[in-house]
Amino acid sequence: MLIRENISLLPYNTFRMDAKAKIFAEYSSVEELRALLEQYKGDPLLHIGAGSNLLFTKDFDGVILHSAMRRARCVSEDADYVWIEAENGLVLDELIAQLCDMGISGLENLSYIPGEVGASAVQNVGAYGVEAKDVIESVRAVSIADGTERIFSNAECQYGYRDSIFKNELRGKYIITHVVYRLNKHFEPKLNYGDLSSEVGSDPTPMSVREAVIRIRQQKLPEVSELGSAGSFFKNPIVPREVYEAISAQYEKVPHYEQEGGIKIPAAWLIEQCGWKGKMMGGAQCYEKQPLVLVNRNNATPEDIVNLAAAICKDVQDKFGITISPEVNYI
Repeated sequence: MLIRENISLLPYNTFRMDAKAKIFAEYSSVEELRALLEQYKGDPLLHIGAGSNLLFTKDFDGVILHSAMRRARCVSEDADYVWIEAENGLVLDELIAQLCDMGISGLENLSYIPGEVGASAVQNVGAYGVEAKDVIESVRAVSIADGTERIFSNAECQYGYRDSIFKNELRGKYIITHVVYRLNKHFEPKLNYGDLSSEVGSDPTPMSVREAVIRIRQQKLPEVSELGSAGSFFKNPIVPREVYEAISAQYEKVPHYEQEGGIKIPAAWLIEQCGWKGKMMGGAQCYEKQPLVLVNRNNATPEDIVNLAAAICKDVQDKFGITISPEVNYI
C-alpha cells in the first residue's frame, strides 16, 4: 500500500493537467483496497486507471485510488474457449499483446487503446467493430460503502455504447477489481470496420490484426507521451435513419454504420464538416490528423479543453441537428 499527500496528478492523466490530489492511495490487493475504503470512509473518492479518459478541471479535494494489481490468469478452458481473469490495474494493451502472442483472440481489435483493464470494463471501450462487452464474461467488484464483493454477469453490467451500469445506476458505488474474458482458441477475425481489412491483408492472425490496428492508430492518433490527449474525446452519435438520409441527400459518401436502433455517423466526419479540424482555442487543438481527438497543444488549461469541446458540440448541433457528447469525464 502506498499513500501520498498533496501530489500532482500530472503523471496520472494523459491530458497532462497539473491538478493536485489531497490524497493519492495505491493498493496491491483487495484486502488493501478494503482497508483504504474503511480508512477514508466519508471522504470524496475517485478511482482512476491510467487517467486516459479524464479531464481534471481543478484540484481534487479527496482521495484518489489507484490499483497496483496487475496479474492475469487462466481460470477455465474447453475445446473452443479460454477464460482469462485479469486484475483491474493491468494495462489492457499489455494483456492483449500477451494473448495475441499465444494465439488467443477476441481482444486484438482493441489494441493500443490507452487504459487499464478495470476502467475499460466500466467504459465498455471499443474500436474497429469490437467492444469489451463482446468478450466480457463477468466482472468482480467491491462495494465502496461496505467492502463486500459482488460478481456481475455480462447482462448485469447493462453494457451499451461506451456505457455500463457503473456509469449510471451504480456510478461511484463499486470498484471493479477483476474482469473475466471469454476468448477464442479458434481465430475468427473481425475486419469489416474502416480500412482494417486492407491493412491486415490475407491470412490474418490475432497478432497481424493487432499490428494492423496499431499502425492505423499511430497514423491517426497522437502519442500521449508526446502530446497530451484523452484519445477519442467524443462519442459517435447514433441517429434515426431519416436523419442520416437527410444528411446523405446533401453530402456524398457520408460514412455510416448500421446499428441496433439507428445509424452511427462518425463524430470525426461531422466535426470536420464544421471546419474544426486543426483549429485551436487557447492552448487546445482539434487534432489535425483526427478531429475526434482534442489535444493539449500549447500548455492548455482545463478551460481551454472544455471551451473547445463546447464550441465543437454547438457547431455540430447547429449544422446537422445532431448532439455529440464527450466520452471524457470532467472531474
